[in-house]
Amino acid sequence: MDCGLFQGRRRETAEKNATFGFDPKADIDAVILSHAHMDHAGRIPLLYKKGFAGAVFCTYATQDLTDVMLQDSAYIQEKDEEYFRKHLAKSMIPSTGPLYTQSDAKECMKLFVGKNYGERFQVIPGVTCTLLEAGHILGSAMLYLEIEAEGKVVRIGFSGDIGRNTLPIIRDPEAMPSVDYLLCESTYGDRRHEDIVTARDKLGEVIVRTAARGGKVLIPAFSLERTQEIVYDLHVLWDEQQIPAIPIVIDSPLASRVTEIFRKHPECYDQDMYDRFLKKAHSPFQFSLVSYTETVEQSKELNGARGPIVIMAGSGMCEAGRIRHHLRNELGDPRNTVLAVGYMAENTLGRRILDPKLTEVKIFDEPVRKKAEIQSINAYSGHADMNDLDRFIQSVEGLRGLFVVHGEQQGMRALAERTTAARHVTVEIPQRGKEYGIAA
Repeated sequence: MDCGLFQGRRRETAEKNATFGFDPKADIDAVILSHAHMDHAGRIPLLYKKGFAGAVFCTYATQDLTDVMLQDSAYIQEKDEEYFRKHLAKSMIPSTGPLYTQSDAKECMKLFVGKNYGERFQVIPGVTCTLLEAGHILGSAMLYLEIEAEGKVVRIGFSGDIGRNTLPIIRDPEAMPSVDYLLCESTYGDRRHEDIVTARDKLGEVIVRTAARGGKVLIPAFSLERTQEIVYDLHVLWDEQQIPAIPIVIDSPLASRVTEIFRKHPECYDQDMYDRFLKKAHSPFQFSLVSYTETVEQSKELNGARGPIVIMAGSGMCEAGRIRHHLRNELGDPRNTVLAVGYMAENTLGRRILDPKLTEVKIFDEPVRKKAEIQSINAYSGHADMNDLDRFIQSVEGLRGLFVVHGEQQGMRALAERTTAARHVTVEIPQRGKEYGIAA
């Protein structure tokens, strides 16, 4: 279930990403992919490169999104390798090249098998799966597995990444059916989100304030889902005359391709999307202030652009992509604002920029002073917060065991402790590389 990239300290993540704790050719029969974010799908080309030849099951929207996301991931890896070898050879981590190439990313897509939400299918003999709406990003799914063992059927649920109710564009998460064992994410296991209703207002306030001083608003945003959500809200703010008429540039060819895939999958939309835009034949992702860049030259021209202007670029945690170049050029200008609109993992550039104790950060191994205004809006997170997670787990009937996964230690422990106090189930925080048995 899932095969993603680690993010964080360069040396540590390089070592984790390059190796598996199993033989991809001999030990794995199939993969079920919950969604297309790179921390869930980003190592599938490496799995393929090392000999895996089974099926990769996912929703049709996830299949389309993963295709472009993996191509972009491979391109970034190739370019980063090229840059470090050219400019920073002395600090290079020993490497045989990028984890995988664009060719590897393209070739592995032949393993993908698209499925509909609610469709029950055989993964391998004795194992069936049903994909349920997770409400996290377009095409995201929770997994409901039925496994025949010792003449009995063991039911296992995997949350993938659980979304939130009332987020724009996509439908709310479904309930998990009765299961014996549940693997549940814990990204926000110890934190509450801001009210989603106030997020749009704060977005407008940051833009108005920065525009008044002639500055640039830099928004690091994942090209998948977060960019579309922010453009959606900017469209609403403009329609309601809550922001000034300033250029809004989406500096991400990947975001352009992802947005096209959003248009292909209206089966994933929620009712508000239809009512606000589609009934009027309007695109939520395009209006008069917005433009999308395609070429490197267009991106470089933004360095000389005068404010006020909004520039949104990937990656969301500032670990790759065009946002790093904009930050290197603009972070030292007090007229500007860096606005974080999503989760920043430990040891990422994005987390260091948000850290008020740090007065400078390293970008491309060069120190850059933090003089721009730094703001964040946590309400845009596509992850369930601690209250959502508690409600999700408590709603699952028949639960005998819970495995808390996909989070930082503090959040995992907090979720595990609250669950133990609330209901009589065995709770584990799995250790990397350790095997756990489950009873039939």
